[in-house]
Amino acid sequence: MNQNQTQQNLPDIKNKKIKIGNVEINSCISLAPMAGITDMPLRQLIRKFSKNSLLTTEMISSEMLLQNRPLEHEKITAHKENEYPLAFQISGHKPQIMAKAAKILENTGASIIDINMGCPVKKVVGGGDGSALMRTPSIASDIVKAVTDAVSIPVTVKFRLGYTAAEQNFLEFASLMQTSGASAMTIHCRTRAQMYSGTANWQALSEIKKEIHIPVFANGDILTPEDAKNCLEITKADGIAIGRGVLGSPDLIGRTEHYFSTGEILPEPDIFQKIQLLKEHIDSEIILRGEKTAIQFVRKFYPYYIKGIRDAAIYRGALVTEESYDKIIEILDTIVKKESALI
Repeated sequence: MNQNQTQQNLPDIKNKKIKIGNVEINSCISLAPMAGITDMPLRQLIRKFSKNSLLTTEMISSEMLLQNRPLEHEKITAHKENEYPLAFQISGHKPQIMAKAAKILENTGASIIDINMGCPVKKVVGGGDGSALMRTPSIASDIVKAVTDAVSIPVTVKFRLGYTAAEQNFLEFASLMQTSGASAMTIHCRTRAQMYSGTANWQALSEIKKEIHIPVFANGDILTPEDAKNCLEITKADGIAIGRGVLGSPDLIGRTEHYFSTGEILPEPDIFQKIQLLKEHIDSEIILRGEKTAIQFVRKFYPYYIKGIRDAAIYRGALVTEESYDKIIEILDTIVKKESALI
């Protein structure tokens, strides 16, 4: 299939813009927020390849934000000018505390406030936050109303299909969020019970745009540009939110935008490019967190950057136990040297 044929088969998304309240996004792709993942260093790597996508911070606890913990606040809200448009995501279940937290983040520089109603993690749900709010829609509605009243910027919501397979109330929930004042929504096409297992049910969203007139972003299992195309075609959503797909591939959103604009599939970064991106990632985390904390923090990313190479498990085991920056760089340089020898 040639490039022109490919482009004809794409959804009508070339140069597509999405307006969220008064914020115009020159892309139909957003970075899905991930707790402990989508911090400033990762967002900076993504911005190298995507100039226009909507970036989102990691989940920020509204309760924590109202506590006097300036160093923690500074790290989790750290951002740079080139990240705009930038949404700050908050979690919680107390409307007035959520409203106060949202106002703090608006003053910090948020373009958009995103409310987490989708996190499935036990300690989050156990406190009544995240996906638990899909079981308490009246509280969810009160939160959206309180936050929209407190800030002058758009408010969005991220949630799932439902709490369990038997409780898939996403359509009613979406309608309520729209009525309560949300300017857009992202729906992860799994239930809370699924966590991140199984397959995202894109088909479930295929009818939602008949009921919802604000922008809807579909999320879940988008690991390639072709996945993104298929997701939009099936869900009929306005845009897509890419989460775990960017791990080890911070260029994915940029490659997807390029595909949508041209029909051309750019090659994925090779191991040499990925090692260079990993080094940049480590260095940025050190600047943000200090060397000791940063080295511990980046351990979660190693498997994604070196996935698929020979002896990946051995290298991963060495990297996640190493505490010396210089030794980590030596291991990464060894990977480059050995991979070069295989060419």
